[in-house]
This record gives sequence, C-alpha cells and structure tokens, in this order.
Amino acid sequence: MATQGQRLRTVAVILAGGVGVRAGLGMPKQLARIAGKPIIEHTIAAVDAADCIDEIFVMMEPNHMGAVEELIASGRYPKLTGVHPGGETRNDTTRLALEQLGEEECKVLFHDAVRPFVDERILQDCVEALDHYGAVDVAIPSADTIIQINTETNVLVDVPPRALLRRGQTPQAFLSSAIRRAYERAGRDKNFVATDDCTVVLKYTPDVPIAVVAGSDENMKITESIDVFIADKLFQLKTAEAEGLSSAEREAALSGKTVVVFGGSEGIGHAIADAAQRFGASVFSYSRSSTGTDIRKRKRVRAALEEAKRQSGRIDYVVNSAGILEMGGLETFSHEAVKKTIQVNLLGPIIIAQEALPYLKETKGQLLYFTSSSYTRGRANYGMYSATKAATVNLTQSLSEEWVEVGVRVNCINPERTSTPMRTKAFGEEPEGTLLAAETVAMASLDTLLSPVTGQIVDVRRRDKSAQPA
Repeated sequence: MATQGQRLRTVAVILAGGVGVRAGLGMPKQLARIAGKPIIEHTIAAVDAADCIDEIFVMMEPNHMGAVEELIASGRYPKLTGVHPGGETRNDTTRLALEQLGEEECKVLFHDAVRPFVDERILQDCVEALDHYGAVDVAIPSADTIIQINTETNVLVDVPPRALLRRGQTPQAFLSSAIRRAYERAGRDKNFVATDDCTVVLKYTPDVPIAVVAGSDENMKITESIDVFIADKLFQLKTAEAEGLSSAEREAALSGKTVVVFGGSEGIGHAIADAAQRFGASVFSYSRSSTGTDIRKRKRVRAALEEAKRQSGRIDYVVNSAGILEMGGLETFSHEAVKKTIQVNLLGPIIIAQEALPYLKETKGQLLYFTSSSYTRGRANYGMYSATKAATVNLTQSLSEEWVEVGVRVNCINPERTSTPMRTKAFGEEPEGTLLAAETVAMASLDTLLSPVTGQIVDVRRRDKSAQPA
C-alpha cells in the first residue's frame, strides 16, 4: 500500500485481446463501430478523460494493433502511450502487461476494451481504494437468482443467498507489487487457471484483502451480438441526456459557419434556419415553395449547394427537413402517390447526401436528417411514411460509418409529435399543449449539429423539452 502522502503513478491497461467470435461480427469485437467510433476508442476516451489516470496502454490482439497505433498517432488521447501484443489467454496478457509496467511500484487498473461505459466515479473509487488495499474489484448486485448446478447431470444442487452475490465487472485494480507477487506464485502451479486477475490474487496471495467498489449497470461488457445493439442505444441515451448549449455557446460555435436547410420554408426547417441565423450563422434556406428547390431533382440540389458555397465560401452543416406525409391505407395509394412519397422522403435525402459530401469534407461538417417515432414500428394508415422514415434511420447509421474516415458526421432527429403545417394538414387542429413546439426541435437540432457525435438517432420529447434517445 502507498505510504501516507505518497502519490503513485496510476496506469490503466486496456485489455483488447479478444476476437469477437460470440458477437458474430467478423472482426475483433473491440473494433466494431458504435456511434461512429470503434468500441475500443470509446473506452480509451472514457479512461483518458479521468483525472485519476496518468497513463494508458493497450494489450491488443496481435493482428490488429494498427488500429490503436493510428489512435496514438492522432494525438487525440494524450495519456495513450503504447500498444503491445496480448497473449493467448487473459492471464498471459496480464503477465505481458506487467512486463511493460517495469519494476517501480504503481497503481494499475486492468479494464476490458469492450466496456466503453466505464465512468470516472468507478475509476476514481478504484484508485482511492488502492491507498488502503492491495487489490480492488468492481461489482454490482445481481437482480437474478444465481443457481449452482451439477455440470454432468445438469441438475440444480444449490441456490446461494443472492444478498451475498455480486456480478463482477472491470476495472480490476492492484498495486503492481501485489499482482506481480500473485502471478509469480501462480507461475509455479502447473494446474494454474483463472478467468480474471482478482481470482489470481485471492487464490495465490490470500493474505491480500480485495476491496470491492460499486460498479454500474451501464458498465456493460459487449460480448454477444445483442450487446452491440444495446450499447448503441446507450450511446443515444447519453447523447440525448447531455445538457443543451447556452445561447452564448451556440453563438460562439455558429459564428462564421454556414448552414444549408432544405425544407426551410415552414415548420421545423424554418425554425432551424431562423435560430441558426439568430445565433450568427450564414443560413441558406431552400424549399420547393420558396425557391423552387425540389430535392427529387439532383440539378436543383446541386445548384442550391453551389450557390451557398459561392456566397459564403464554405458549407458546415446541411439539414434536410423536407418530407411529405400522405395518410391512408396502402390500397388507396396511386402509383404516383407511392412514387412521390419514396422520392421525397428517401431519394431526396440520398441525393442531398451525395451532393453535400464534397463540401462537408472540406469543413469536417455534419448532415442532419429527420425521422418519425413511427420508424420503429409501422402504423396503420401511414405505412408508406413510416417505411421511408425507417429507411432514413438506416441511411443515417450507414453513412455515419462510411464517412467517419473523412470526418463528416451524420445524425438524425426524431421529434415527438410537433406543431407543423404538414402535421396540421394530415391530422387537423389538435388540442393545445399536446404538440412539441418547432422551436424546441430547432434548439435540439442545433445542439446536435454542434456536438461531436455521429450515427445517433436523437429523440426530442415534449415532456421535458429536451433530447431523449429514440
């Protein structure tokens, strides 16, 4: 244990030796992209941001070390100092990591690369616990009853009291001398096997008490394919929970920037254009009714973007709020109505994406789409609209991954029922107070444009006038 007043160097070791077989990703699971970045980068970013961590290095699957080397070269994570090949097993990887630490006493935290939601509180608690203990585990209570079985007969043999049980997480933290001593003793055991590092300490140095600090439900491990989906939704939640920017912050961020809005003559698009201009951006608003800009026509979209670039010298953000909502069962739709819905709600966004990309590459900008809550489940009498909005969500997510390498972000706003002329035309007048104000959606949209996230579907709800996950 550290002597009073002594501050030991604290090193976080990111364990990234897995190959993702169970996740079915066709690549190491730590390299799967969520919210526009590889999972391991989200994990590194979380650890790098913690004040209690001095240094980070990664123990990586040997055939994929280049991904981390690129992160080191980028300089985005100042505490990330190295990447080294991992071993065949978790324990082999820990031994190799201890060699990299050197002989000087330090605090070391071993953390799974596929736990990207670790927070600073957990990291800080681990570091502080090492002032009094040689080893620290992270765990949470089990909501499920845990049973013990006979593995040969598959028969239940015991039900341990749930109050005594916890589910282990990472990081696991140690004084380097304590974990090194445990592994030295384990190395002399020909039958040595352990699934984690605290088990090694418990078995081979039982004189070392292992403190347990509280983890969190969010600190999940991405192992199965469904975990990737859940993690993506958690990133949406965190994006949505982020506090909105102040007026001063919006003015500072939008000053000198150019915003192009398609569908800007009314409703949400008009509110975005008005707000962006109010905060100091150069705004170019286009629509079929006001400028004759039909987003189904590539030449019209191209001309609009060329005009904006010519007049302002740059295009930082492109917003598409144009859309049509035709009500009725599918049997009532004429061929022309089907064609128009698909062209305006899906082909138009595709054309805008293709034409806007060259400009957004120059500024590392963002493309923003809009969807509807009906995208998650088609509803009777506006299936055509729901289908095209579901496609818009898929387009957003795929483009965010395609364009991340060129620094262009793509997000999608999913507003709750909003007071717009399009909605009034479809549903008539609705009770006062039951609809979201277009201005509220505009503020959430601007804050999304000004954020670093990509691939997110951000729901904006009336109940608290803030962004929530779709």
